[in-house]
Amino acid sequence: MNRKAVQCASAMWALALSLLISHPLPAQVAGATLSGTITSPSGAAVPNAKVSAKNVASGQSSETQTSSTGTFTLPDLAPGDYEVSVSADGFAANPTKVTLTAGTPQTVNLSLTANLPNAPSSSTTEPSLSDLGFSSSQTQGNTREQALLDKRTHMLKIHQRMGLITTIPLIATVVTSLNAGGKNTSTASRDLHTALGGLTGDLYGITAYYAIRAPRAPGVETRGPIRFHKAMAWIHGPGMILTPILGIMAYNQKSNGEKVHGIAAAHGPVAIVTAGAFGAALLSVSIKF
Repeated sequence: MNRKAVQCASAMWALALSLLISHPLPAQVAGATLSGTITSPSGAAVPNAKVSAKNVASGQSSETQTSSTGTFTLPDLAPGDYEVSVSADGFAANPTKVTLTAGTPQTVNLSLTANLPNAPSSSTTEPSLSDLGFSSSQTQGNTREQALLDKRTHMLKIHQRMGLITTIPLIATVVTSLNAGGKNTSTASRDLHTALGGLTGDLYGITAYYAIRAPRAPGVETRGPIRFHKAMAWIHGPGMILTPILGIMAYNQKSNGEKVHGIAAAHGPVAIVTAGAFGAALLSVSIKF
């Protein structure tokens, strides 16, 4: 290769090198980092919550889970507008919008709300939360109110079921009263009637216990069929106490060979009114009108 060719090649390499130096490669855009803490309404950390950041422009999502301390980190996100959403069992949260810039860490701390259903019960035989006296604002309360609602609902459901069970010996007691106080009265008939009445009273006491002991929230307003249900309780409640007392008086008079007289003669009518009020109260929360 002659000297002239070598000089030409060297000149070309020098030109190429100068072009590379004068036009450097573009630098990569630094990613953004999103981090934060997820807490419950009481301020406690929420572990294992699913955190999702969706890029509004591209529609791409990045997901992670919170740690045992409720913290999360989403690194290497492209700059832009994002919609951050969180999901966790028993909690709810509205999506939050945030704008990320290149190389700048962004912190978003979110507080969840208790996820309380406010829709009517799917069952046709169980009262809705509205019937139980909880307003829409109360069903969006904190964790303490969630626990209160769960316990109240649970106890009132047991109250309703025990009421249904109580109707069986109650009806049998009314039926056997026809022979216990009729012309063909026998000691066996009276004993059976008394035993069924005692069983009815015991089951009724258990039923009433779950209604009385169910926790109440401040400011609860009774409405719907529950109002009628409670009104009937003022009839069948005293009746359940008075009926066996009058029954014992009538039983003693019959056992002594006497005709039922005095206040004991009201045993039958009081028992019928009590049974009717109990049945009406039961139907008011068992059938949707």
